[in-house]
Formats: sequence, C-alpha cells, structure tokens
Amino acid sequence: MAVNISKKIVSYEVVTDAPVAKAEPAKVEEKSRRKQEAAVPPAKVIQMQPLLERSDKLEGVTYKVTTPLSEHALYITINDIIVSAGTEFEHRRPFEIFINSKNMDNFAWIVALTRVLSAVFRNGGDVTFLVEELRSVFDPRGGYFKPGGKYMPSLVAEIGECIEKHLQDIGMLRSEVTEDLKAKRRMAAEEGLTGSTQCPKCAQMAVVQLDGCDTCLECGFSKCG
Repeated sequence: MAVNISKKIVSYEVVTDAPVAKAEPAKVEEKSRRKQEAAVPPAKVIQMQPLLERSDKLEGVTYKVTTPLSEHALYITINDIIVSAGTEFEHRRPFEIFINSKNMDNFAWIVALTRVLSAVFRNGGDVTFLVEELRSVFDPRGGYFKPGGKYMPSLVAEIGECIEKHLQDIGMLRSEVTEDLKAKRRMAAEEGLTGSTQCPKCAQMAVVQLDGCDTCLECGFSKCG
C-alpha cells in the first residue's frame, strides 16, 4: 500500500522481523576468562637456583699433576663463582675448568673434556657426581701408582681426583678419609710401599702389607678389621 509523506524526512529506522543473533557461549566464556586473568596480578617467579653468570674476575686454584705417563706435568685450573653473595645462602661453587700441558698427545680429548665439565658446572645443581664418573674410567693400557702406593687407573681418573679435592676444599663435598686411613697412607709412604693387589671392596690396586696385614690405601679395607 502506498503511503503519502507530506512532511520532511529528518531521520529513519530499519525495522525487521528477523531474530537478533545471540553471542555464542564459547565466545562469552572466553571474554569472561580474559577479564578474570586481567584482574589477577601475575604470580611472582621464585628461582630455587640463581642463574650463574660469569663476572669479569673469578677466583680459582691451579693444581699441578705429575704422572709417569709423560715427562710434562698437567696443570688443572678450576675457577669458582660466589652464589647468593651477601646472604645466608652464600656459597662457592666451580664455574669452569682449564687443563694445560706441554704434552700435546692428549690435546683433543682434554679440550673436549674441559668444555663438557665447564658446561656442567655452569648449568648449576649438583656436580659432585662427576667425581665418581671420572674416577671410574680405566685405561686399557693400564694405570700407574702414585707416591704413597695409591693406584690411579687412568689420567681421566687423576683429573677426577683433582676435582674431588677441590670440591672438598670449597665445602661442596665432604671428605670420607678417616684419620686412621691417613695414618696408614703416611706409614706406607715412609716405608716406600706401593699397592700390588686389587682391593676386594673398592677394586683399586692399592692393597699393601702393613704390620703383617693386607690393607687398602684407597678405602681403608683390612682383613684384620
């Protein structure tokens, strides 16, 4: 039906019989979740182990190791870092290791070993397991005896023992050498004794005859009790 409009049109409105589309439930829930997350402040992250970062200056110790495998000594340098300085949790831990020698025969694997060890040190956490892993390496060509009669199964084991001593010095590893065992080692060194048989307890070639009794200079095992 035609409608006659006699007045000036100043505005208009579209009227429809189609139902108004409602918002999808998933979109409503997503908007609600976002509003809730915006209202809650972000949680504070607490790091149990501080990130290890190298400073321009580190304190360290250099150990001189001589073996019958080479006429040139091995110089092992371990640099430490102070963690949580100025707090009650302050402690010292190894950060990197360097090994130098005039003997270039083992240069490649020594460089590889120092890089791997330094990476483990910098990663943080417990590093004392390295001592046991390194000291359990046996050279297929045979080991050697150190002054005092202690048997060293390989050069890698010697490096492991050096790291063990350093960890004990900085307090990360507790020494298990008793005063009685220290006395036995001194006695063996004074008498010039070297281990000749394998210990049934620690498998080291460090058993000597002390006072008529087989005694291990590595772990202290004795058949006499």
